[in-house]
Amino acid sequence: MGGAPAGPAGTGKTETTKDLGRALGLQVVVFNCSDQMNYQSMGQIFMGLAQSGAWGCFDEFNRISVEVLSVVSTQVKTCLDAVREMKINPNKNMFQFEDQGEIQLKITVGFWITMNPGYAGRTELPENLKALFRSCAMVVPDIVLICENMLMSEGFATARDLSKKFMTLYNLAKSLLSEQVHYDWGLRAVKSVLRQAGKLKRADPNVSEEELLMRALRDFNWPKIKVEDRLIFLGLIRDLFPGINAEAKTDEALKDDCA
Repeated sequence: MGGAPAGPAGTGKTETTKDLGRALGLQVVVFNCSDQMNYQSMGQIFMGLAQSGAWGCFDEFNRISVEVLSVVSTQVKTCLDAVREMKINPNKNMFQFEDQGEIQLKITVGFWITMNPGYAGRTELPENLKALFRSCAMVVPDIVLICENMLMSEGFATARDLSKKFMTLYNLAKSLLSEQVHYDWGLRAVKSVLRQAGKLKRADPNVSEEELLMRALRDFNWPKIKVEDRLIFLGLIRDLFPGINAEAKTDEALKDDCA
């Protein structure tokens, strides 16, 4: 089994693969691909996956150079042909992999590749490699709905209204603040802030939910905001949470140690 989810960053390609493997009770091993990978290292990975029966998720697969990908297609096809033969004849659990001799095969093995098409430094997959994977297009999810559900799971009663304010802030910040490499207003950043908001909620259950979310949004993002953008960012937060003044919490012990 295997597939090739493709789509923009933050659409859940790797997480979907991991969740599917978890639901089926299979181990999923994620490999972050780069142009430094060669066909020997890829061959070792395929041998290990075939013998363990685990799924391999190759993140950013189209970062690998096209010369290596042409050999990888042969390696993947060898494993998939062995799986096909084992389905016909379950007793045939050994197969020849390149010049490594015969190795054991577990039929649960699977190969998944994720790709960000159109990004700089990415290569086009050879046609013979594309044919080996079932393609799947991933689109940008409804982050407001995800935000609402995560807030509810963290114990927020007014999750619907707060999720709209949350994403309004991030959408405005993305369009009004300067372009910086380290700025991230996508799903990964949203989840990180929501987990922080949940910790604040459990630590101070009697504080209003708007104040808790405002504090999480301000304090979690503040260190990464450039000085020239801070006035705009604070203005956005004050407009979305009018009349609320959430005091910043400090770790006094850490502050004394750093002094």
